[in-house]
Amino acid sequence: MKTLVIILMVVLCFGVTNLRAQVDVEGKLKNETNNRANRKVDQGIDKTFDSVEDGVKSLFKKKKTDDKNGEEATENQESAQQPPAQTESGQKQTSPGLQAYSKYDFIPGEKVIFYEDFSQDAIGDFPALWNTNGSAEVVTTNLFPGNWMRFVMDECVWTDELLKLPENYTIEFDVIPIGGLEGEGMSGYHLQLMQARNVKAWDHGATPGEGGFQFKVEYYGTPWYNTWFLKEGCQQLQLSGYKDDENLKEKINQKYHIAIWVQKSRIRLYQNENKIFDLPKALATDCLKPDRIRFESGAAMVSNIRIAVGTPDTRNKLLTEGKLVTYGIYFDVNKDVVKPESYGTLKEIAAILNEVPDVKVKILGHTDADGQDAANLDLSKRRAASVKAELAKNFGVNADRLETDGLGETQPVAPNDTPVNKALNRRVEFVKL
Repeated sequence: MKTLVIILMVVLCFGVTNLRAQVDVEGKLKNETNNRANRKVDQGIDKTFDSVEDGVKSLFKKKKTDDKNGEEATENQESAQQPPAQTESGQKQTSPGLQAYSKYDFIPGEKVIFYEDFSQDAIGDFPALWNTNGSAEVVTTNLFPGNWMRFVMDECVWTDELLKLPENYTIEFDVIPIGGLEGEGMSGYHLQLMQARNVKAWDHGATPGEGGFQFKVEYYGTPWYNTWFLKEGCQQLQLSGYKDDENLKEKINQKYHIAIWVQKSRIRLYQNENKIFDLPKALATDCLKPDRIRFESGAAMVSNIRIAVGTPDTRNKLLTEGKLVTYGIYFDVNKDVVKPESYGTLKEIAAILNEVPDVKVKILGHTDADGQDAANLDLSKRRAASVKAELAKNFGVNADRLETDGLGETQPVAPNDTPVNKALNRRVEFVKL
């Protein structure tokens, strides 16, 4: 091996004279690399080999083609675009635990009317349920499960069909800022909740449609909001503001869960476990009815976009009707760990159970039909058990009052044909015993 190292160093010092010689050196290097794992060598030789190996590899490194024109990236190119496993401080990134959400009072709407996780789209394609005057593509990441819509642009992407939203509803989505158009230090994106002028138009400009509410992250991760009202006769006060808090600034390549709770004119907005805005008069309910969401500008990846309507009547359904179906307990794809943003829902259920200590319930897990039947059945059982464990451990519910079971995909409440219907089938039920 020492002889090989010396030969390789000589080749690097004096240059490669022709392509055939380059290919021979590369072949020898690959063979030696494969053998190194099975042989013990002294540390000095190993370090020398590593240095030479890096030098030789650099000779053969090909320049990757620019993918900004929309060509499909290779698997290696895609991996190069993904977030690193560490934060800027060098610490491994971990998700916040459930207890970090102890002041989280967000409770999602009762019925899902829009859901988008891009699972129906091919990697590299523009998502089917959206439209754009710019560009976006569906990608996967090496850190976060599922499919994501990735955009880097000055333009916008919007829901293609208009939404039918009542006075009270919730909007949630996961987002990973990936650096803005103004450099690596600028993480930015805009989410707009708006009333569109027409169904198929992109409603130009930073203040589109008849009016709306905008949450935006810019100026090195600072969260902002603003409202605008362009409809004739709409006299609502236009608002704007931001949070100048270093702990709330969003960082590149980290995942955030954004939740928006709309109750008539009032908007509460949450970033992970923090309520960052509570605006009692954000929307002009007498002249403005939002019907579209739009992502504008910047660079980010978004997924798990969920819009739900109706305020859950938890107490009545559980104690009087004897059955509570909840969509507010979340899990990652194919995982059984309860996500922290489930805290508000779990807290409300636990409060009812603790107030009525003689009530016993069975917790039932349900999945959609994706995947194998046996795997879904096992997953649903494990998820139900995880919910029981969280209620007992973090909310003081007596575990003896809780039974669990899982039914997998065997009792769907909707066809498993669209993202919305699949989201309806993924649920947790509490049945009074």
